[in-house]
Amino acid sequence: MAFTEKLLQSLPPVEVAGRHVKRYHVTADPAGIEPEVERAAYALLPTLLPEPDGTPPAAFAVLHRGGDDGAYLNVYGWTWDNVLHFGGAAAGQPVLGCPDRDPAHFVRLDRSLIGCVWELPPILHERDAWVRHMLVPDRPDLAGYLADSLPAGTTGGRA
Repeated sequence: MAFTEKLLQSLPPVEVAGRHVKRYHVTADPAGIEPEVERAAYALLPTLLPEPDGTPPAAFAVLHRGGDDGAYLNVYGWTWDNVLHFGGAAAGQPVLGCPDRDPAHFVRLDRSLIGCVWELPPILHERDAWVRHMLVPDRPDLAGYLADSLPAGTTGGRA
């Protein structure tokens, strides 16, 4: 099967465990990610965030619904002022240690995986947005950072 880009949707940020979390969804399905998968993923989200360390409380999450039974939640939290902390979870993917093929039964991953080709595009945008709004200005602009999301479209062709 030939490689095909997937759809990427940017959702409004939410506050979770004292952090503002920007959200991205990745799926091949134009209808989006099933509500039960989204609810289950975001219920686990607080456990994937780094401990507060004085860095402005911001993070971003990529929820990816695979073409099979798999669903993946990648959470990237800003720490040490300019470093990304990663926490990941998966559902429906036994090869990653999931107990079944239920795409709403998420388990925390303990592997050193940071994302697949469809999940990586937000990282570059978020890096540039963090620099633009939080590191370059004399005063960090958290509201500006939270408003600066990768536009909806596909996961590729954004150069």
